[in-house]
Amino acid sequence: DILVDGKLCDCDIVVDCKVGDPVPLEVKLTNWSKHSVGPFALTVTPYQDYQNGVHNYELQDAITFVGSNTFYIDSVKPTKDSVYFGALLFLYTGDFYLNIKFHEDNCSRELPLSWFCLPSVHIRAMEPV
Repeated sequence: DILVDGKLCDCDIVVDCKVGDPVPLEVKLTNWSKHSVGPFALTVTPYQDYQNGVHNYELQDAITFVGSNTFYIDSVKPTKDSVYFGALLFLYTGDFYLNIKFHEDNCSRELPLSWFCLPSVHIRAMEPV
């Protein structure tokens, strides 16, 4: 599950936030497999989708992370949850998306396939009222 500003995200949800306010990001992973998985890293990369096949990942002047955009995970035990917290700070208005990628440190341990089907996260940063 992915929560942005406390709201559960799925493919049909757009989360609205205010420019200049930190936006909490929570990623909850549940290991339904019969064995522990890890170590691995989870990286969150924001981008803009221009709806013509072009994605802009050069957003260092528009978005910053409070803390790091990468979470390092030792392991997630079978049938257990692991929750990771971060925050984003939007400096300009616009529609943004989050790309979440996993990086395994040990290729002999496979991550659950469901983790590769995380929902698309769409965030609309608006001017404060």
